[in-house]
Amino acid sequence: MKTLVKTFAAAALIAVSTFAMAAETPVSKTEKANVNLSTADFALDHYVAVTTEGESAGVEQLFAEDFSQKIQASNAQSYNRSAVVKSLKKQKGEKLNCTVTTDIIEESADYLVAKVTLKFENFTKTDLVTLERVSNDWKVSKSINSYK
Repeated sequence: MKTLVKTFAAAALIAVSTFAMAAETPVSKTEKANVNLSTADFALDHYVAVTTEGESAGVEQLFAEDFSQKIQASNAQSYNRSAVVKSLKKQKGEKLNCTVTTDIIEESADYLVAKVTLKFENFTKTDLVTLERVSNDWKVSKSINSYK
């Protein structure tokens, strides 16, 4: 009789735990990647985290559809949104060994221009970033990089 009771108790416990796990709604990848970009400061901070700290959440959300990146060097290069997003996703978790400073150059209700300086041991990268308000979020619309 005790064995029968233990068997039913175990079966009930398994059934309850199975139903409890099935009742939990899984969170989709897009919900996990949703980042608060409601202010220009949040968007700029997230841009710095994505480009220097290997943050990968919300990368697609951060960049405007018409985003472009220009790298000023001996041979100037330009990249579109998809190329930059793909490159940043590959850098997931990689933190750059540099000191970062940000300076707001110009700001209005609908756009912001910031200078992001990354000081490495042997060189400095300067990134002029333009952010624009798109609906209720701020998006990075342009990035111009130079190296010294």
